Amino acid sequence: MNSKHRKTLSSIFETPTRSDIAFSDIEALVLALDGKVVEREGSRIKFVVKDQDFRCHRPHPARQAKKYQVEVFREFLLKIGVTQ
Repeated sequence: MNSKHRKTLSSIFETPTRSDIAFSDIEALVLALDGKVVEREGSRIKFVVKDQDFRCHRPHPARQAKKYQVEVFREFLLKIGVTQ
């Protein structure tokens, strides 16, 4: 995991929840955690890490993840044992 991934991880765990995290940075973080990004129908996407999955929609037209997506993704990270 490089410094950009660590910065993204730190941003995800900040409170109050940030709304300026690029969704592509979250995807890159999943790949850095040896996970997979699975394209689904339309804007749907599935992240798979350590046999756990997280499904959501890519935000559009904006490129930033919505606050609720960051909060749910934070819970997903905690579930798989990833902390700051």
